[in-house]
Amino acid sequence: MKILIANRGEIAVRVIRACREMGIPTVAVYSDCDRDARHVREAGQALHLGPSAAARSYLRIDGIIDAARRSGADAIHPGYGFLAENPLFARACRDAGLTFIGPSPDAISLMGSKTAARAAAIRAGVRVVPGTERPLDVRVFDEEVAAIAETIGYPIVVKAVAGGGGKGMRTVDEPSELPAAIRTARSEAGAAFGDTSIYLERRLARPRHIEIQLLGDGFGTVLPFVGRECSTQRRHQKVVEESPSLVVTPELRRQMADAAASVARAVGYTSAGTIEFLVDEDGSFYFLEMNTRLQVEHPVTEMVTGVDLVQWQIRIARGERIDIDPARALTPHGHAIECRIYAEDPDQGFMPSPGLVSAIRPAAGPGIRDDGGVSAGYTVPVHYDSLIAKLVAWAGSREEAIARMARALGEYQLLGIRTTIPFFLWLMEQPEYREGRYDTTYLDRLLQSRRGESFSRLAAGDQDLVTMAVGIDAFMKAHGRSQSGTDAAPVTHWLQAARREGLR
Repeated sequence: MKILIANRGEIAVRVIRACREMGIPTVAVYSDCDRDARHVREAGQALHLGPSAAARSYLRIDGIIDAARRSGADAIHPGYGFLAENPLFARACRDAGLTFIGPSPDAISLMGSKTAARAAAIRAGVRVVPGTERPLDVRVFDEEVAAIAETIGYPIVVKAVAGGGGKGMRTVDEPSELPAAIRTARSEAGAAFGDTSIYLERRLARPRHIEIQLLGDGFGTVLPFVGRECSTQRRHQKVVEESPSLVVTPELRRQMADAAASVARAVGYTSAGTIEFLVDEDGSFYFLEMNTRLQVEHPVTEMVTGVDLVQWQIRIARGERIDIDPARALTPHGHAIECRIYAEDPDQGFMPSPGLVSAIRPAAGPGIRDDGGVSAGYTVPVHYDSLIAKLVAWAGSREEAIARMARALGEYQLLGIRTTIPFFLWLMEQPEYREGRYDTTYLDRLLQSRRGESFSRLAAGDQDLVTMAVGIDAFMKAHGRSQSGTDAAPVTHWLQAARREGLR
């Protein structure tokens, strides 16, 4: 087997690592702006896809199939994002005689539609959040949508039928807000997923977002894992995940695992996937959706179970039977927390912060895992999602895991761009988070209460160094001197890139 990874960034590096341990050759693909990317350097072979825009590179099905043929790869791992949940891509791989390391095209198509997935859950006997059971496309006028909303009851959530990540999703507290929410949701969904269809769902009061990881093989085995707590969200986007959840008792864990497995069996699911649930304040849980791919937060499950999910994706695709002890999968060993490190400036409303990474020193030490996708000298582009690394801390208890995460965040050095590290350092200190008293609305409320206060803090010694540096810089400029003490022309990023290219 030779695997082409149809993705980039940290997930491409993650798959390459799994393949290296299994002795499997790998092929990376890249766009113009990713020519110097870490995943390109770490793969055994790399092929150019096209221009930087994703639509002309990573989203080109024909280009990726052609790259696989040219490289001699016989399998494709889609990672997550881009084409990972595109049934046309999975089908194109199959038609080209390539092994798609993921579920069948039919399963992706069925569970990729939120309304079809809800219907599948209902058939499997699993409760869903009250809402519409069919897509509401543009032929359904706002007046009809409003009438349906009245039967569900406010507050409601308007959601895109396709996609995820909080796109095409709007909360509506009263009828007067509904028309604007419909327009915005349709617009975002159309731009992100090419499908403007929406559906309505009742909004539960301060729920927890719990998901169950699954593995399914070609012999009918569906194996559920211990749940992940994904309630720490900003604008419906997960930013911190952990396992296990404090609110899920062993009995509730078993019930949710059984429900998740029932849904997966009902659709003949194979490979890695995730069933997402909402849990209300009295402990009742409801099916939310299914992600037919590897999740961003899969490392926390790996840390508490010792199971390599990426390697099992590959093993299942090779036709192997799952032989993991079900008790091992459902019994957490210790506690793991993951922080998604983005190239964003938390002091500017989490605006993207692309640019040159001038230096990087990831955190390390006991219980620390860094799933990174960038290295020094790489320019984080504006064309893709701004996730650059996932920092995971494991310890024997949640309290110890939080302390270990705070230590690791303090050690993490990444210079040249703004990141969300200062935000996570602040979050690890918040009493409600430390005590586990949060829900899906917690972080947005907490951020709103800050009223723009900066996350960046300097120790007294650091402040002195900054003050001295500013003074020296002002003195040098006032006396017409460059920092190097010469009159040489400044070395620009373009010149640095040209020099690196010349050294190849």
